[in-house]
Amino acid sequence: MASLAPLKTLVVNATAKHTATVLFVHGLGDSGYGWEPVAQMLGREKSLAHVKWILPHAPEQPVSANGGMVMPSWFDIRTFSLNSDEDEPGMLRTTHLLNQLITAEVDSGIPPANIVLGGFSQGGAMTLLTGLTTERKLAGLAVLSGWLPLAGKIKAMVSDHARKVPIFWGHGTDDPIVRFEYCQRSVAFLKSELKFAEGPDGLSLNVYPGMQHATCNQELIALKAWLEKVLPAPQA
Repeated sequence: MASLAPLKTLVVNATAKHTATVLFVHGLGDSGYGWEPVAQMLGREKSLAHVKWILPHAPEQPVSANGGMVMPSWFDIRTFSLNSDEDEPGMLRTTHLLNQLITAEVDSGIPPANIVLGGFSQGGAMTLLTGLTTERKLAGLAVLSGWLPLAGKIKAMVSDHARKVPIFWGHGTDDPIVRFEYCQRSVAFLKSELKFAEGPDGLSLNVYPGMQHATCNQELIALKAWLEKVLPAPQA
């Protein structure tokens, strides 16, 4: 792939010795700043003080489903229907850019087993595409209100180790944008076609009745507990 300009990022540094990293990818029309309060809140927890957060900013581009309006977006969304007319080139460009950020962390001394990739909505879709196809086995993937993209092709794209990567999936039942049905269909595909086992060490599905296209305190508490498990603090 031709050389692409690196992503601009917001960094929330670890408050103790840095030994692990969370790379969190925002949703359509947002920026890394939208998730800075969550990174700061979780970073204040003693159990996650060793974690640095990298919050990349999406480049601005026209989004077809929003009338061609230019906004921060990881790829063009042509329709809000699941797996319909997907912008595969745009998705693969973003996958390449996210892998560059992962490589930079590894080059700085953080092993892939100490790196979590996560994201919300469009960022959750990119988390799955990147995390399941990257050459490195990460500590885990966190998908909030997301969906599995490129379902028609991803089975042939996944890495050999992908099925052993823990996934935290959180979704609201009343999401009007990425409908809960999309979560159900995506999770079913991961289990049936990619052979993910559902459970605390595999695909952990967390459903929030009444939650719309957002996060909630219960979801963040569950995410915190999952991060503590996949990115344990170093022993003193």
